Amino acid sequence: MTPVRMPRRAFMAGAVTAAMAPAGQARAAWLPTQPIRVLVGYPPGGAVDILVRVVGEGAQRLRGVQLVPEIRSGAYGFIAAQTAARAAPDGTTLCSAIMGMMSVLPAIPGIPVPLDLDRELTPVSALAGTPMALVVRPDAPFGDVDGLIAYAKSRNGAATYASSGNGSINHLGAALFCGATGVQMTHIPYRGGAPATLDVSAGRVDMMVANVAEVAQQIVAGQLKGVGVTAREPTSLMPGLAPLASRIPALEINNWFGLAGPANMPTEVRTGLGEMFNAVVNDPQTAKILTERGLLPLGAAGSDFEQRILRDRARWKEVVQANNIRGD
Repeated sequence: MTPVRMPRRAFMAGAVTAAMAPAGQARAAWLPTQPIRVLVGYPPGGAVDILVRVVGEGAQRLRGVQLVPEIRSGAYGFIAAQTAARAAPDGTTLCSAIMGMMSVLPAIPGIPVPLDLDRELTPVSALAGTPMALVVRPDAPFGDVDGLIAYAKSRNGAATYASSGNGSINHLGAALFCGATGVQMTHIPYRGGAPATLDVSAGRVDMMVANVAEVAQQIVAGQLKGVGVTAREPTSLMPGLAPLASRIPALEINNWFGLAGPANMPTEVRTGLGEMFNAVVNDPQTAKILTERGLLPLGAAGSDFEQRILRDRARWKEVVQANNIRGD
């Protein structure tokens, strides 16, 4: 029997339809049928809490999914992480997973990490990040990073920088600055970011490295003097701050904030959540709100987020070892 030859146009149409089928299935990725509880490991009103609420509004608007933030602050965010690790891996319980908890603290000897982050949690999505600002006391006799470097060198190690605690990202960011610029400064640790910035603004400490969003208002008010931002491009929140990484590549720091779930999360659940959060943070309406708060949408999901965690952990381990930093 002579085989029936399909017209080329009909064949091509069928091929296109078949090729489009997986994309259609991808758009119908898994989504939860009940609200997602998000355990926030940091105080209310902070950057992580604000981010979760902004993303929650976007998830409700774009996917009809409700995020319910629940503050479980304390122990560097590990209280929330431990609670999430004990939950069912069905995608309805997540926790905040930020660079400090996932990449910085595990690299510091003497910091108690009460769970195996790589075995007991599943990285879901890096939602957004923020560059950090180098701020100095308002009466500092300089106004840019070159002046800061010259001042620190002239003080022969007596110049000081504040941090929110030994081993914090503020501490490591300032240590990275010192190493990249060849200056020596004395570290003054505090019990939290608020008292640290207070002493810088009062002139009792020379410098601090802080999240841009957390010091922007004080810079505008003249309570702190900003000398640069740890990025290659100016930040929309403080466009007047010089992008330090364009001159000193090592000073590119994107302090990211993300979400993780329990271990053994099914692939379809992890993938569905990652796709949803990626769509939310890159949605123009949500992205606008985030950038107005000094947050840059990321949307790195699943294995991409996992690789980001490991890369940053290796980077901060080098800083820790070079500066002999310990958490005890």
